[in-house]
Amino acid sequence: MYSKALIVLAIVAAALAAPQYQSESTPIPILNESRDGPNPDGSYSWSYETANGIQAREQGSVVQSDKNENGALSVSGGYKYIGEDGNPIEVTYTADENGYQAQGAHLPVAPPIPEAILRALEWIAAHPEEDKL
Repeated sequence: MYSKALIVLAIVAAALAAPQYQSESTPIPILNESRDGPNPDGSYSWSYETANGIQAREQGSVVQSDKNENGALSVSGGYKYIGEDGNPIEVTYTADENGYQAQGAHLPVAPPIPEAILRALEWIAAHPEEDKL
């Protein structure tokens, strides 16, 4: 009796351990690829393009920095692909001691500063605090 239950449990365990689905995706070929670096001066570059239209590139170098005596890495690059809705997506970016700054037509844009707040900021800048509390 126990051996039959053990066999049934072993079959159920084997069935549950089997992969639940098979991936039918095929690898996407890389059409072009280039790499240069890292070079002794810290510079580098790379780029690639795939058969499904994805393209990416980046280049970087070490630049002088007031914040770091060894310099800072300055990077620029971009990538593009076709979105799920069929529209092209393209992003260009820079990343340096001022942070990561991306640009693209599909990225949201901050609304303009309301006029009343803009006037208040201008007044504050023109009238520094007189009482140093």
